[in-house]
Amino acid sequence: MRSDDTTLSKRTESFLVADVSLLPSEVRDHLESGGGASAAETAVAVMRASVSGCRMSIGALLNGLLVSVVAALLWKYSQLSEHAALLEEELHMTRQSQEFSQAHIDYHVALQALQEHGTHMVCTGKMHTDRICRFDYLCYCSEADEFIFFHSNSSVMLPNLGSRRFQPALLDLSSVEDHNTQYFNFLELPAAALKFMPKPVFVPDVTLIFNRFNPDNLMHVFHDDLLPVFYTMKQYSDLDDEARLVFMEGWGEGPHFDLYRLLSSKQPLLKEQLRNFGKLMCFTKSYIGLSKMTTWYQYGFVQPQGPKANILVSGNEIRQFARSLMEKMNITTVEEAEKDGGSAENEKEKDKKDDYVVVFSRSTTRLILNEAELIMALAQELQMRVVTVSLEEQSFPSIVQVISGASILVSMHGAQLITSLFLPRGATVVELFPFAVNPEQYTPYKTLASLPGMDLHYISWRNMKEENTITHPDRPWEQGGIVHLEKEEQERILASKDVPRHLCCRNPEWLFRIYQDTLVDIPSLLEVLLEARKTKANFKKSKPASTVHPGRVREPQCQTSVQTRNEAKLTVSWQIPWNLKYLKVREVKYEVWIQEQGENTYMPYILPQQNYTFSENIKPFTTYLVWVRCIFNKNLLGPFADVLMCKT
Repeated sequence: MRSDDTTLSKRTESFLVADVSLLPSEVRDHLESGGGASAAETAVAVMRASVSGCRMSIGALLNGLLVSVVAALLWKYSQLSEHAALLEEELHMTRQSQEFSQAHIDYHVALQALQEHGTHMVCTGKMHTDRICRFDYLCYCSEADEFIFFHSNSSVMLPNLGSRRFQPALLDLSSVEDHNTQYFNFLELPAAALKFMPKPVFVPDVTLIFNRFNPDNLMHVFHDDLLPVFYTMKQYSDLDDEARLVFMEGWGEGPHFDLYRLLSSKQPLLKEQLRNFGKLMCFTKSYIGLSKMTTWYQYGFVQPQGPKANILVSGNEIRQFARSLMEKMNITTVEEAEKDGGSAENEKEKDKKDDYVVVFSRSTTRLILNEAELIMALAQELQMRVVTVSLEEQSFPSIVQVISGASILVSMHGAQLITSLFLPRGATVVELFPFAVNPEQYTPYKTLASLPGMDLHYISWRNMKEENTITHPDRPWEQGGIVHLEKEEQERILASKDVPRHLCCRNPEWLFRIYQDTLVDIPSLLEVLLEARKTKANFKKSKPASTVHPGRVREPQCQTSVQTRNEAKLTVSWQIPWNLKYLKVREVKYEVWIQEQGENTYMPYILPQQNYTFSENIKPFTTYLVWVRCIFNKNLLGPFADVLMCKT
């Protein structure tokens, strides 16, 4: 037993020595001091140390649990702080979005719609020159100066043109057709890219986005902007008085900004203002592009200026537009004949009493040098009151108020003549041209006055005496100065007696001549006026001219008969158009086309009656194709009825 104890003691000691580094420090110190402890004592010491270690492990465990709880609380606080920051940012973006409008917008819903559904686009029109597009969630990046279409699995792009969208553009941003400074397009990005972009500001209003072509010039303001915008808004029911206009051409407000305000109850937005609202703006619903149906003039970018080849607007539509603007300017003057329909005699007396002439006065360029003398001569010769108006000195509504009741409007050629669209029916427009400027080459106001339904009488007068003109060669080039040109070119322009036809827009000879001041030769002007008054004897104030077209002739039929081997007859008959029985038409005629089957030519006939027998050039045993249509008042054409196939 003794020897075994000794062996066990050695083994235990050996174990303890081998594992002494694992013991607690107080046990390790006791052994290293050589205390001669027995194995039992040593075991007791180890057990005591183990109990102490267990106590330490429980403390560490509790400390760990405490740290975990604190970490969880901190993480939760961090998440809540981040969520609060997002909510605060969304609230801020919502406020920014609603700075545009009183319309409510749920920012989170709008952002989610953009991220999940992307941009939608549906357009009308086949070519970029007649296309208008509606967008949902089209965005504009002010840093890049680009519109952005965000793609998602739910995006819509119609038409989907691919690269043809750049040939040359998706659409024209202005009503001026196919001008390379007016093209519109957009960049494309996946909706996922929104995660890496600035938070968007949403515009909650329905918007109409376009370019003003030249907002400093009154003619361009009306012809290129106001009229097209007015009738574009008529095309789409949600482009109402609450829609917002957005101008993307980059100009400032300009002198006629108040006129644009008349088209909407919302303040228009300039491109520069968009930068103030954020780096990324998204229009919840927008229309881009303008209708060109109301424009009647082209400015000479491709060929010399003149009326458009295919004018689609009449004076009736222009007068409706003018009436709407007058209402918004609180101008209550209306044509008395339309207002209360008094007797012809009373109306004639009232017209005679109220007749007056308006002379447009210019204060800086293209002056009438003897304006006071001209006014006196007009009053004396025409026995009418003469009133002067000036864009530089009067408000635009006050000018329209005067012009809307005038019998005659006299002005030098210039943008102010666009106000002739406010003249009453039967009024006369007198346009004065400086020396060497041919009235037949510059006709925007003649074209306007001549539109069916405008019912205006137009007269032009041209200064034919070079001594009655004052030129300004030392002015800046844009006001007709020519000193910047070569001496030889200056001499050529000075010697010229007629500005040749030219393209827009910086022809120096045209600018030199159009900015001349003129001493009007009063006798020659009065002669033109008096001659015009004679031809105007029957051109009196009247109700709007009828432009009602006939319908199709009804029940067309043909009968044939063979007379001899070489002779045959073809009888064609029909009933009047259905709408004719409800109309008072001065002249009704019918047009008949007869074509031998297989031939390329046809024989046209104009007939006053509803049936006719044709024998000339009608051959036996031959098939003829026959078309019939009705014509009102010589130029109002109806549609052809279905073609008749007639066999002799």
